[in-house]
Amino acid sequence: MITKLTETIVNQLTCPDGKSRMECCDLSLPGLYVLVRAESDIKTYYLRYKNSLGKTAHQKIGRTTDIALAAARKKAKALKADILANGLDPKAVAKADTNALTLDDFWKDHYLPFATPRKRSIKRDEQIYRIQIQPTFGQSRLNQITRQQILSLAASVKDSGLSAASADHVSKLIRRLLTLAVEWEFLEKNPASRIQLFNEANEVEHYLDDEQLQRLLKVLQTDANRTVCLICQFLLATGCRLNEALTAQWSLIDRENGTWRVSAINSKSGKSRAVPLTAAALNVLDQIGTEGAFDYVFVNAKTGKHYTHIRHTWIRLRKKSGLPWLRLHDLRHTYASMLVNSGQSLYAVQQCLGHADSRVTQRYAHLSTKTLQDAANCASDKIMGAMRAAE
Repeated sequence: MITKLTETIVNQLTCPDGKSRMECCDLSLPGLYVLVRAESDIKTYYLRYKNSLGKTAHQKIGRTTDIALAAARKKAKALKADILANGLDPKAVAKADTNALTLDDFWKDHYLPFATPRKRSIKRDEQIYRIQIQPTFGQSRLNQITRQQILSLAASVKDSGLSAASADHVSKLIRRLLTLAVEWEFLEKNPASRIQLFNEANEVEHYLDDEQLQRLLKVLQTDANRTVCLICQFLLATGCRLNEALTAQWSLIDRENGTWRVSAINSKSGKSRAVPLTAAALNVLDQIGTEGAFDYVFVNAKTGKHYTHIRHTWIRLRKKSGLPWLRLHDLRHTYASMLVNSGQSLYAVQQCLGHADSRVTQRYAHLSTKTLQDAANCASDKIMGAMRAAE
């Protein structure tokens, strides 16, 4: 049956007696037709077209109860235009969609085997994926994930009470996954490319003043848990990261030259570096009592293994010092502040802290400015004193 379809005609269409189905073609747009099925009286819009092999194919547009005739014509017209101009085959696209990998499959079969031997923070990736990404996108096919969905997930992570930085970590991991999917030809385009991050300035920096430093050291010198106290003193005396200290080995300590080499595998930058050993640091090494008996410097006497964390004891120690807000990483900040306030350049600070990027060290620039201001004030005081003497 061929006619100029109208909403009234579509609504009145029924399948003739004795037939299981009937097609009613639209004169206004060749290829568009309504399929009426007898058993359920369901009416559906379809587009009939020739595929790249010259064979007749049919693309479902939607049920007449779900889409209006005008919208069906518009969609059919757009499909025809793509078929003619770009050789698009809607059936082939639909088949490709069903064959696309899910994000879970890509994560397990491709990303983890690639990233695990290459990325030191893979455990953090696994945590972010399992808690934040998998519940939303795990069963989504790679080509179904949209930019808006990624932005919405990041916003929901932030709205849940986590920091903007945590939300950005989610976006960055999704972006990395989809970038690799494009690179490995599982996906044509990355919807997370150049995605907008929150990028809130969330660096927390606490520096101990002289009185606070004395309170902390008094506790670290007298508390019964000597090993953890010495670890904390070592952090303060070297400015190293906690993991660097906990994995320090005696074979990498050079007392003669006053250096400790942090191996590349334990360095955040992935590069080996030499840490100057000050008198305060050497004093810790003299007290620890593991040299010659163990490979690692800081060893748990009960297990004979090196420490992997000291969180619970540290929480007790900082409370005992009257500094409940103090983080272990703040000992590193305090070390840096002491370097800068003593007049050392930001380049020297960068080398001592092992920053791969000088921009990270710039967070201490305001301390350098204060040092310069204090120096300038000394000159000012002399000038003002001379002026008063000349009166």
